Amino acid sequence: MNNLTPFDGHILDLNVEQEVNRITDFLRESILQTLHRRGAIVGISGGIDSSVVLALCVRALGPQRVVGILMPERESSPDSAILAQKLADQFGIATVLEDITGALDGSGCYQRRDEAVRRIFPAYGPEWKLKITLPGSLLDQETLNVFRLTVVTPDGEEMTQRLPVQEFLQIVAASNFKQRTRMAMLYYHAELHSFAVVGTPNKNEHDLGFFVKYGDGGLDVSPIVHLFKSQVYQLAKYLDIPEEIQERVPTSDTYSAGSTQEEFFFRLPFRILDTIWRGMELGYSPDEIASALNLTPEQVNRVMDDIQRKQRTTEYLRKAVLDLPYPPQD
Repeated sequence: MNNLTPFDGHILDLNVEQEVNRITDFLRESILQTLHRRGAIVGISGGIDSSVVLALCVRALGPQRVVGILMPERESSPDSAILAQKLADQFGIATVLEDITGALDGSGCYQRRDEAVRRIFPAYGPEWKLKITLPGSLLDQETLNVFRLTVVTPDGEEMTQRLPVQEFLQIVAASNFKQRTRMAMLYYHAELHSFAVVGTPNKNEHDLGFFVKYGDGGLDVSPIVHLFKSQVYQLAKYLDIPEEIQERVPTSDTYSAGSTQEEFFFRLPFRILDTIWRGMELGYSPDEIASALNLTPEQVNRVMDDIQRKQRTTEYLRKAVLDLPYPPQD
């Protein structure tokens, strides 16, 4: 049992003003002094994380040194570009719109993915939509992270099947062209302006492996990687991020049927997930955490196990390039 202080639901609360000042100092020093870049490139999607990062960059560098890149493709939600532009207008930054559909067509992103989908649903066609999900809430049942594929016909009928391993791997590998294409586009604009690419992953995404290596994980500076998702919302309120963005349900905006981050990967509301995770980090017992959240110790243990499993199985994503010796010469 942790004997320092009683566990309560406010364990994630930040001194937001102090945290914002600390991050902006870090951004200013990292970009201008360490990297010797002139400003910041941020990919903006109308989501909470990229919005907060953009606002922090503007505070650190001024709006004239920040450029927002909008990178829709044919399966993106129209709301993403609309909200991203509203954010940019509010903070007075320049934006560039780069439609990456052609690049994805050229790489075979859609064709390779759909080939795997049709091995499960042979009738799947161009007007259909799809998404990948995990089983329901970790609080309701103890189930493994087994992915399911849901397709939606043009008349709205949904069909769901468990995803076999090979089809899952092909769909994910093909879909990851989206994040990696966006990364390449960000670096084009960064090199064009002698700016740094500022990343948007938070602690949940980075530590649990909810990112694409050399995709949204490709960056020069990572200012919110230490913050839980629910803490990012605290910064969003302080930074006056548009209400529509603060209230928008987090989604990866990768699949055409629009799966949320909770149903695709995390399996819990962020406030509950983050509180349990932080309590685990500080050494509180499952009984203490459960009592504060009105849960059972079994439910808390289930969440802790899932956190540790995801950290373990995605560890390779967080490793740097291996520094191996050259083969011996003759």
